[in-house]
Amino acid sequence: MVTCDNTLLPESINAHDLLLQERLQDYVRAATSDSTRRAYRNDLTHFKDWGGTIPCSPQLLCDYLVTYAHQLAVSTLQRRLAAISRAHNTLGFSNPVQTEMVRVTMRGIRRKHGTAQRQARPLVKEDILLMLTAMDNGLKAQRDAALLLIGFCGAFRRSELVGLNVEDLEYVREGLIIHLRHSKTDQAGEGRKLAIPYGRGHICPVKSLQGWLEASTITSGPIFRPMTKGNQVQAQRLSESAVACIIKERAEVVGITSEGVSGHSLRAGLATSAAQHGISTHKIRQQTGHASDAMLSRYIRDGDLFNGSAGGLF
Repeated sequence: MVTCDNTLLPESINAHDLLLQERLQDYVRAATSDSTRRAYRNDLTHFKDWGGTIPCSPQLLCDYLVTYAHQLAVSTLQRRLAAISRAHNTLGFSNPVQTEMVRVTMRGIRRKHGTAQRQARPLVKEDILLMLTAMDNGLKAQRDAALLLIGFCGAFRRSELVGLNVEDLEYVREGLIIHLRHSKTDQAGEGRKLAIPYGRGHICPVKSLQGWLEASTITSGPIFRPMTKGNQVQAQRLSESAVACIIKERAEVVGITSEGVSGHSLRAGLATSAAQHGISTHKIRQQTGHASDAMLSRYIRDGDLFNGSAGGLF
């Protein structure tokens, strides 16, 4: 049986313990984001449909990995292992994912079938400025401009961007403080503050956001919302997939190929641009929320490729 916390529980749960179990599931569910729970649920369902069980033996888990090594991406298999590991740990079972047998099997699969992880193409500062110059003064353009600028300057993930409410904004003398209530790396819900300074030129993320909110007459609730063909602003939040579509469409208008462009391109672009401009990794992490420089290393490396390059002798 697949439960609300994405684990497989034995069928023999006593009715006497049902209320306690439901309360436990509520807490476990709250510890994980909705998107992660959905992914884990799908992964565990796939494992169960193949014939897997929770708990399972290392040998059974290795059989599962070998069965799908030629069919599924390495990243997908790694996520399946994460879901299976989470299920065992949550229910207090011995974890087969941590055994040497499974680790060696997965290491061999990575070496034989692994490919470089696909990364979102970063949209750097110059790309954003180019996209803004191609926009008109319509209401939709105002929304998209604010979305691009706030998403870029805040290094937001899609889920964070669409989750912003007017109540999360605090205007100060230097610009804007955004109170990020929840994020992927803040499952405890402690929240953090992000500073968006006023722009020094005619492009200003703070004023762009203010212009959108004023034009759309949004005074509370979701900041970024879908619009009808008649330019009517709707009440619900913009979806995460819509954010990706908006970014792709605005990029294509100015001749930037949409290949590799995604909802993550704004976040990647801020980190890359900051690295190119010599901003310290500490300050970049303060904006992106990465826990360590190691998590930023790919962005920093790509952003610094041409700085002092040994290939620049000519």
